[in-house]
Amino acid sequence: MKLDILAFGAHPDDVEISAGATLAKQAALGYNVGIVDLTQGEMGTRGTAALRLEEAQKAAEIMGVTVRENLRFRDGFFENDEAHQLEVIKKIRKYRPQMILANAPADRHPDHGRAAELLRVSCFLAGLRKIETVDEEGNPQEAYRPNLLLQYIQFQNLTPGIILDVSGFMDKKMAAIKAYGSQFYDPKSKEPKTVISSKGFLDSIEYRSRDMGRLIGSAHGEGFVSPQDIGVSDIMCLHSVR
Repeated sequence: MKLDILAFGAHPDDVEISAGATLAKQAALGYNVGIVDLTQGEMGTRGTAALRLEEAQKAAEIMGVTVRENLRFRDGFFENDEAHQLEVIKKIRKYRPQMILANAPADRHPDHGRAAELLRVSCFLAGLRKIETVDEEGNPQEAYRPNLLLQYIQFQNLTPGIILDVSGFMDKKMAAIKAYGSQFYDPKSKEPKTVISSKGFLDSIEYRSRDMGRLIGSAHGEGFVSPQDIGVSDIMCLHSVR
């Protein structure tokens, strides 16, 4: 299945927190969107790998995501090396997306920045014909390079180069995030407290979205940065604050 947008996350819930409304909006507009999680988040303080996989599927259904896979890299220990690049390349060539969304280039969790660089390198390498890969059935894959790579904003504040108006889709985003009941605020939970399990963290997601929206004159927004120059064929599709 060819996808329009393929979002990668170092951990299940990375995509939901930072780009959940974007995926929900594009899915509602008729685009095919998918997610590939690099790890199962097994090193997380709360929950288990098996539970997080279940939560990830529930979140995908809420957002209208067409496919979701997990590469099962080692949480906290995967590297930007040939072995990991080849696995990412296989997914890029499998789904042939126009756009890739990836982790923030620098962030509190070291997996995030490492994932961003892994995706940046893999997107380029996926277009090289002399790098040979095969699909799940052993069939040779054709070289393919996505048109655009964008990196979403995570724990640390980054200045966005692009802000998408996601007004009307924050309810789905927050519902997808809350599908991870093991990870986020639950006053009845007996699990250890973490940075992201507080009510304040959930509130900060809503606040950031409203602040991004303020910058472009809308109710809510989600911001992205780009490691590459972005070109447009029609300058009239651009706008600033109204």
